[in-house]
Amino acid sequence: MTTPEHPPPAPRPPAPASQDRIYRSSAGIAGGVLLLAIALWLGIDALVAGEGRTPWLALAALLLVVPLVTAYTLRPAVFADEERLRVRNPLRVVVLPWERVGALRSGYSNEVVADTGAKYQLWAVPVSLRARKRAAQREARRTAADGRKPAGRAGFGLAGRRTAAEADDGPVRAEGDKVMDELRSLLAAREGTSGTAGGEIGVRWAYEIIAPAVAGAVLLAVLAATG
Repeated sequence: MTTPEHPPPAPRPPAPASQDRIYRSSAGIAGGVLLLAIALWLGIDALVAGEGRTPWLALAALLLVVPLVTAYTLRPAVFADEERLRVRNPLRVVVLPWERVGALRSGYSNEVVADTGAKYQLWAVPVSLRARKRAAQREARRTAADGRKPAGRAGFGLAGRRTAAEADDGPVRAEGDKVMDELRSLLAAREGTSGTAGGEIGVRWAYEIIAPAVAGAVLLAVLAATG
C-alpha cells in the first residue's frame, strides 16, 4: 500500500525590508494645514461668488499658492533606513546611499554633505535657536538640581527615581538636534562595513509641485497683462 507523497513545504516569504524612520516638522505641518485652509476658503468663495475676472484670478492664485504652501510645509520629510537616506525637500527628492554620505552638519540649518562635496539642506529638520536655548536652560537647571541633591539619597524616593531616569536619557537636547544625533548614529553604524547600499546619488525634481505653480504664475501674469 502506497501513501501519497507529502507536498514540498511552501517557500518562506522574503524578510520584510527595514522600515523607514520618518522625520517631519510638526510645526510646519500645523502651519501648512492652517494656511491651506485659509487659502482654500478664500479661493473657493471667490470662485463660487465672484464676478467678472474674480473667479479667474482666484483660480490662478490657488494654482500658485496651494502647491507652494504644500511644498514648503507638508511635503518636507526625511526617510532613513539601514541602506539609504532619502531627503524630500520642497522642490526635489535626494536619495543618498549611506556609503555616499560624507557628513551630517548642523549650524544655522541642518544639512547632509555627499562624498562629492554637494550639500543638501534638510528642510524637514529645521534648526530652532530658541529651542536650543530652552534645552540648554533646562539642562543647566537639571545639572544644578543634581548638584544640590545629597549623594546618599540619589536612589531613594520619587525624586531620586526621576533624576536617575533623566540621567539615563542623556543631556537635554532640542528636537532637531536629537534627530541629527539619530541620523549620525545610523551613519556611524554603516562606517567600516562592506554594505550593499552603494550606488549613485539620485536627485529628482518635484514636477508635480513645479508644474501647477508655474501654470498659476503664468495665468496671473496673463490676467494682469490683459486687465
